[in-house]
Amino acid sequence: PIAASKPGSWLIRTLTPADRAILRRTNGKRTLLGPIGAPVILLTTTGRTSGQPRTQPLLYVHDGETLYVVGSNFGQAHHPAWTGNLLANPEATVVIAGETIPVTATPVPDNAKDAVYERFIEVTPAYGAYRERTTRDLRIFALTRS
Repeated sequence: PIAASKPGSWLIRTLTPADRAILRRTNGKRTLLGPIGAPVILLTTTGRTSGQPRTQPLLYVHDGETLYVVGSNFGQAHHPAWTGNLLANPEATVVIAGETIPVTATPVPDNAKDAVYERFIEVTPAYGAYRERTTRDLRIFALTRS
C-alpha cells in the first residue's frame, strides 16, 4: 500500500491539515481517508507546554467502548506530540461519528501492545511498515469515556 512507503507517508502527513479541517467542519463525519474505510477520530489533547487544545485526526481500533490509538508517526524517529500531551494530561476529547466524548487515556501495558498493534495492521497494513521503520517503542493508548 502507498501509505507504507516513505513517499506515501509524506503525502499523508502533508494532507493531515486538510483532513483535520474536513473532520472539524463535518463534526467527525467525513474524512479524506473515508474512501479506504479507515476509521478516524479527532483527538483533542491539552498541549503540555502551551496549555492550548491540540487536535489531531487519528486512525483507531476499538474493543467494545474502548478506543485505541497508536503514536506510530508513520515510523518516524520521534514520538508524535499528542502522545506526550496525553502522558502529561490524560484527559482529552474525541469526536467520532458526530459525537464529542470526554475520554481518559491510559497507556497500554507492554504485555498487551502486540495484540492491539496487530489490530491496527489488520485495518491498515501500512502500520506494519511503520513499526519496522523505527527503533522507538510505539506508544499505544486506551481511551475510555470519562
